[in-house]
Amino acid sequence: MPDATRDRNPTTPYHQLRGPHPYMTDVMRAHDRPHSQLPRLAGSLEYMDAVIETAGLRRRYQGFEAVRGVDLTVAQGELFALLGTNGAGKTSTLELLEGQAVPAAGTVRVLGRDPYRERADVRPRIGVMLQEGGFPTELTVMETVRMWAGCTSGARPAAEALELTGLSGRGSVRVKQLSGGERRRLDLSLALLGRPEVLFLDEPTTGLDAQSRHDTWDLVRELKEQGTTVLLTTHYLEEVEVLADRLAIMHGGMIATSGTVADVVAERPSRISFELPLDRFLGDLPPLAALGVTAHQQSGRTVHLETGDLQQTATALLLWARDEGVELRGLDARSATLEEAFMEIAKGLENTGMENGKGLAGAAPEREGTRR
Repeated sequence: MPDATRDRNPTTPYHQLRGPHPYMTDVMRAHDRPHSQLPRLAGSLEYMDAVIETAGLRRRYQGFEAVRGVDLTVAQGELFALLGTNGAGKTSTLELLEGQAVPAAGTVRVLGRDPYRERADVRPRIGVMLQEGGFPTELTVMETVRMWAGCTSGARPAAEALELTGLSGRGSVRVKQLSGGERRRLDLSLALLGRPEVLFLDEPTTGLDAQSRHDTWDLVRELKEQGTTVLLTTHYLEEVEVLADRLAIMHGGMIATSGTVADVVAERPSRISFELPLDRFLGDLPPLAALGVTAHQQSGRTVHLETGDLQQTATALLLWARDEGVELRGLDARSATLEEAFMEIAKGLENTGMENGKGLAGAAPEREGTRR
């Protein structure tokens, strides 16, 4: 049975509790309470509920500030990805959103409520998938799901929860015999037991093979289409490009940038590279500024260009090559990727520092992956 101290100690890990817990009799459902409003971010004039909101959020560990003034808003039905290097503050922020800890300063609201002080209202409506669940290893998969279902009002049937994550055939297997990827899928099954309105996924596909990862993406898409709000952390940037409506990149406990994937990538330059023939030189090109080039580099015969307008620069370059009869060997033109944007942001902030001259070098390591 669950530890009797679970809800007395907010830092104790949990997946999700819906309804009366043996040690918490004041849980109540609050589905119809009004939430604050924000404009639809896709450009529409319509309004939708703000399901997750923080303002000036801060968290400290023995004098070290792991979260430093985070402002976030996540709309109903949105999938929001929270990215950052190890120690950036992602896990510390998630714990505040999940109600596992009280902020040192600032405010946090989930479904219109304080998730720590009003967790009896909030916890029944959220699902949480931790980086590691810490299951009793001697129980079978089915016994584990049934145990959690006993703490969950309105829980799905255990067989249905396992079917969602492709574990139907593993119900009789002991947890200790599962692979790492299967344990992650069990984590997700438990997070989905109570049909949560808000789902927190902390690196959900770590350890999964390619097929299982794509199956999980399909499941998350389906949940989103049903109206579930999802906040995701991951180190797989492809996952963000495929799933996320918006994202934020954290660094040094703060939000370094946020927006849609297209917005964040658009802040980085596109790149063009090609090899000049032996009878041509960089100076033979049209004026680079006229091409829209913002930076350039040459390595041997290979020219590398950066531009804020890939179509304009590529078109002008190709017209020049056609008119001059020049073959641009190895021509490669591409927009920036999210990975490039992420690495550039992290490297830039590390080199320049963020607040009071402190970058990564001045930050103590965060407890990433240590939530127990």
